[in-house]
Amino acid sequence: MQQWVQDELATCDLGDARLDRRLGKLLDRLGSKPSLSIPAACRGRAEMEAAYRFFDNPRVAPAKILQPHRAATQVRMQGEPVVLIAQDTTEIDLTRRRERVGGPIDEGSRWGLFAHVQLAMTPDAVPLGVVACELWARDPAEAGTSQAAKRQRRKAKPIAAKESARWLEGYRNACAVAEAVPGARVVSLADSESDIYECLAEPGAADWVVRSCQDRALVDGGFLREKLLAAPPFGSWAVAVSRREKTTGGGRRREQPREARETCVEARAARVRLRPPSRPGGVKLPEVAVNAVLALEVQPPPGEEPIEWLLLTSLPVDTDADVRRVIDHYRIRWGSEVFFRTLKSGCGIEQLQLETPERMMTCVTVYLVVAWRVLYLRMRGRMAPETPCDAVFDDAEWKSAHQFVQGAVAGATPTLGDMVKCVASLGGYLGRSRDGPPGPKTFWVGLQRVRDLAAGYELATAAAKT
Repeated sequence: MQQWVQDELATCDLGDARLDRRLGKLLDRLGSKPSLSIPAACRGRAEMEAAYRFFDNPRVAPAKILQPHRAATQVRMQGEPVVLIAQDTTEIDLTRRRERVGGPIDEGSRWGLFAHVQLAMTPDAVPLGVVACELWARDPAEAGTSQAAKRQRRKAKPIAAKESARWLEGYRNACAVAEAVPGARVVSLADSESDIYECLAEPGAADWVVRSCQDRALVDGGFLREKLLAAPPFGSWAVAVSRREKTTGGGRRREQPREARETCVEARAARVRLRPPSRPGGVKLPEVAVNAVLALEVQPPPGEEPIEWLLLTSLPVDTDADVRRVIDHYRIRWGSEVFFRTLKSGCGIEQLQLETPERMMTCVTVYLVVAWRVLYLRMRGRMAPETPCDAVFDDAEWKSAHQFVQGAVAGATPTLGDMVKCVASLGGYLGRSRDGPPGPKTFWVGLQRVRDLAAGYELATAAAKT
């Protein structure tokens, strides 16, 4: 079993030592072959059948699987002055021709699950681990119900009865992490779907940055956006904007496609008091004082919608450095999108052939740890390239991969930056000056080849000793 798997499962307790061992073997096999099917990743029929029995075991709850990884993640947080916890939701599309797994994820043409993941990262986007994940399927009775009808029903419910309660629970979980790791400043990051008044009013140990999706009314009159536009600009600076495909949502501006670009944004900030909205049943919500930042693109390319981020936060916005920190923290939230791409395209969770939502949820939870490992190696190699590679790679991995790629035995332990390029080259990365750093796909393909090389190296080493 790989050393990282042993480290990650050090506190594992599924209530049965045999289940603990099976989880370790599964994580070892799936982590070595993230993009292969479960039968292909397992070594033989017996292992494959044991894997499916594990996913079908009612005692193996997703929360118990994630618990040791969360504990290991909190250990990695120690010594980090700032930890960003990005919470985001993704659809897991399991639509099949002859069966329905999960529940409807639109008006009934697509079926599957939803996953609300909280990914802890450093301010330079190195993923530290998944600290929570909520998986659920919608009621099959909702199939065929229009979005308008669903919105009308949601308005009549308190937040505790809505799916959107996951954002509030996500912030509370970030607060629990902040209390468990008192040396780190924990900041919860969330996109515009979490712009819910109850979330803004929730007290807690963690700071937060939320993208606003509505122009809220202010206690002293007027609205949020006009208040910020009237404030003097703090300054402008260059930012990199990621490419975006059109989402399934449709018409909102933030769901439209765009090309990646380097651009310049100008920022304004202010302290404001929000006027509470009305709620069903006459529930009275308190006024909330928040800091707000409006970042606007100065000169968008012709034909492109200008970038606009309206952010609400508990962090200070008194200086240019404060405002820039809020924007930079929010931009790290996009690491969750890379994580979801790795989970779906790299680990192929939407191609899994498991017949029930419960089996899928158990299996997906194991793959959360696999996807984290892939991104952790890639991003740590990018951000700490001078670190010796044996800090995260086994000897058999780096020695066999280096010898295979370079055609010679390494004279000294390579750096992590060199090893990341070595792994990526096995996945098709060419390393030309115009190519930029290795992407997730070349890295997860390369990791699979590294594990094969390491297995051969270990066999040859053992044979040489006999």
